Amino acid sequence: MEYNSCGYLRDSSGYALRMTTNDTMKKDIHPKYYPKAKVKCACGNTFEVGSTLPEIEVEICSACHPFYTGKEKIIETGQVEKFRKRLTKARADFKKKPRVKKEKTK
Repeated sequence: MEYNSCGYLRDSSGYALRMTTNDTMKKDIHPKYYPKAKVKCACGNTFEVGSTLPEIEVEICSACHPFYTGKEKIIETGQVEKFRKRLTKARADFKKKPRVKKEKTK
């Protein structure tokens, strides 16, 4: 074992074991850590994670997210409805307009 230039004690594989100085984390400034915080999803799924909050409520989790499930799920936030209205209007306008072919000039 040897000390490197930063003051870390390293073993033969190169991993830092401990600092040689007495630098430690400050006391009483860190939030309480809950290793088994409960997460509740809007779909009804619950699971545990480590967090600084005892309970967490989420709208989408890995059990209901389309990327993980492979199912298409549209979340209605208002923007989707606005897009669909614009899309149907654009399609209707496109069908109404007669196509005018341009003649080729030589």
